[in-house]
Amino acid sequence: MRATVSPQHLYESISEALRRGERLVVATVVETRGSTPQRSGAKLIVFEDGRMLGTVGGGCVEAEVWAQAREVLRRGQSGLFTFHLTDDPEKPDGDVCGGTMKIFLDLWSSRSSR
Repeated sequence: MRATVSPQHLYESISEALRRGERLVVATVVETRGSTPQRSGAKLIVFEDGRMLGTVGGGCVEAEVWAQAREVLRRGQSGLFTFHLTDDPEKPDGDVCGGTMKIFLDLWSSRSSR
């Protein structure tokens, strides 16, 4: 699992990226049910070049969030997404926490009117 970082470091990184004209997605856990690796408020930044900073839980859920964040960057539209962390017999190394996470993927860009 990726290490959590301080809110100050997250927002400084966002500010620096926006100053360079980069787009990014801020993924924020807004609701959890059952067993999950992180709680509400956890954040992950996915930069336009694919780099990540922060964590929403690591493992498979983080890979799914990363992939959805890349899609948000491609489409240019933020959204609320639900991720189910259930054991899938088709994926023996899948998400086994058993809970559900709602994560808001917010597109940030210095090119748009925020």
